[in-house]
Amino acid sequence: MIRSLMPFFQRLAGTDWFMRVGPRLMPKLDRTLHRLTRGKLVSSGLLPTLVLTSTGARSGLPRTTPLACLAEADGALLVVGSNFGLDHHPAWTANLIKTPEAAVSFRGRDFGVTAALLSGDERAAVWPALIEHWPVYDRYTEKSGRQLRVFRLIPAR
Repeated sequence: MIRSLMPFFQRLAGTDWFMRVGPRLMPKLDRTLHRLTRGKLVSSGLLPTLVLTSTGARSGLPRTTPLACLAEADGALLVVGSNFGLDHHPAWTANLIKTPEAAVSFRGRDFGVTAALLSGDERAAVWPALIEHWPVYDRYTEKSGRQLRVFRLIPAR
């Protein structure tokens, strides 16, 4: 049932209205649902979502951010700094660039990760899978006028 609504939600997520409202509404909603369900439920229900806890680049304080993700076969997770198509990169991307060690809550599990910013061929290799996963990333790229940052979150062993 929910999967059949995917085209509707993709169209909605690509609208100018949602790109204005989404950054204020969705993270708060996802953080609340994540806390109440111990990581098993998020607002979209369509995309796998994790909660990233990174270290603030300027403040040094823990910062939590719910993010759509794409799981890779080896257990790594891909995340995209779309910022809902805004013209600047989201703060969590600067946090990971400065301090790549972070924590993730995903599917009811909490674990440490090391973030790697992908560029060049490595980024190009994963981009088609990310677009297949959430086609709206292309709209966000077009709207923002910037290349969206892509990170691979590698679980700590």
